[in-house]
Amino acid sequence: MKARKKIYLCLIAAVLLVYIALLTILYCSESANNNAMIQTFGDAFWYSIVTLTTVGYGDLIPVTPLGHAVGMIFLFLSAGIMVTMLGAVISFITSEGMPFLMLSLQRHKNWYYFADCGVESDALAGNIYREDPKALIIYGERRSIQSEIPNYPCVYLSAPLDRIVVKKKGIGAKCKVFLMKENDIGVNRRAVNLHELPVEVYARTTNGQDKLSGNINFFHSYECCARQYWRSKPLRRHENTIVLIGFGKYGGSILERAILTNVISIEQHVAYHIFGDAEEFLAVHDCLGELFSMNEESETRDSLIFHNETWARNRRILERADRIIICDDDEQNGWSIFWTLNKYYRISGRIDLRSSWRVPDISYFGANEDIYTPQQIIRTSLNKAAVMINDIFRRAVSYPTKDWNDLDDLHRQSKIAAADHLLMKTRLLLEDEEITELSADAVKKAYDRYRKTKSSETARETYRKLDHMRWLRFYIFYNWRYGPYRDDGARQHPMLCRYEELTPEQRQERDAAWELMGMIYAELE
Repeated sequence: MKARKKIYLCLIAAVLLVYIALLTILYCSESANNNAMIQTFGDAFWYSIVTLTTVGYGDLIPVTPLGHAVGMIFLFLSAGIMVTMLGAVISFITSEGMPFLMLSLQRHKNWYYFADCGVESDALAGNIYREDPKALIIYGERRSIQSEIPNYPCVYLSAPLDRIVVKKKGIGAKCKVFLMKENDIGVNRRAVNLHELPVEVYARTTNGQDKLSGNINFFHSYECCARQYWRSKPLRRHENTIVLIGFGKYGGSILERAILTNVISIEQHVAYHIFGDAEEFLAVHDCLGELFSMNEESETRDSLIFHNETWARNRRILERADRIIICDDDEQNGWSIFWTLNKYYRISGRIDLRSSWRVPDISYFGANEDIYTPQQIIRTSLNKAAVMINDIFRRAVSYPTKDWNDLDDLHRQSKIAAADHLLMKTRLLLEDEEITELSADAVKKAYDRYRKTKSSETARETYRKLDHMRWLRFYIFYNWRYGPYRDDGARQHPMLCRYEELTPEQRQERDAAWELMGMIYAELE
């Protein structure tokens, strides 16, 4: 790089010397002639500029033979200079020059950098631009000729990220970086040394980890889909038979969120019929039999029934199901299942189909525009209630506790599950199954309802049992077991037992989950 700069400097110096020499020759030859128009060095300079730029005012012209020769040299050079300048302008526009200039002029905006131009990136970028009028979308690779032009302004710049970030010069919010391909952070060259840059990184992963360290955050698209599904299409009281067709990454996440949050009654007995390969899932979550009826429908508790045979052989279950969720990882196969069910089966319940694009007149979920949103990926809004719960807990206890960003994955997921169930609690108290967001007004009404009804011993015991059931599900799902005292290393807890076996003090602890609604309302307001 230093050698190249030295060559450039030498070339520039040589050009300047030649130019000055030509001006000197023109001045000396013309000033010696009394009839010449060019009498000073300034006149010679002005003539050279007018000629080299092809303006040609004609106010000064050489009259001597030597002056004519220099003038001809300037004329020939003018054509080369114009071609060179035109090429430089075109190169500036078509290369990195123009995008970098745009970056320099828009430092005050909120920068969002995407390492690729895929459909997931386009969906998230479009949602960001609709929500943030100060957004500047930057793509780290050039758009292919076949891809559509985005309907939002953006910059394509394949330069290293550190060169891009330095243009921000610390003005405004940190640049947010998105790696939208699965596990891209381990292979994408643009992900190198991201932890050293003043940026916030959000990387798509296939595991459930939520955070690595420092400025590296992970998001799990399957978990995003599952949370969006149960929030927008909550379990209804009349639904007792749920069928999941397809038990890959999407199906596993949907069942996980159902286990953790679908607690709406102490008498519920929802049977989940799962069609797909569940061998690994059952091996990992080997404690589920302590809470669920496994592979047999129960009238007293929820059931998890895993079918080894194809879904098509279970016509009776399909036709009496209250809900069928088609969540095959292969979307085209999911569509094929959907059309087959509608064509050959007498379905009485609803059919929810996972589709990456929005489809009118079909109960779909998982569209890119719904999954890849700032709320789902950056999660400042989606996890707001979970962060509040952790902050309220920290203020309530006398011993040291961790900030949200310092929580390990288990405790973070615990707060998220509790927050997601707050939405379920709000629906239950208000007897409104259409609520999909935790608004301050809805939480206030629900809390007021709780305060009015908790004076009843029966209602209070119901509330406590309901939250204990939800709490049990979370720890059993993560393979905790009963122990005489809490031991995080051994995954043991003294409250992992039936509600009737809890002490009065332990039962009273369950009130906190409901009382949180009053504090959450104040924070939301």
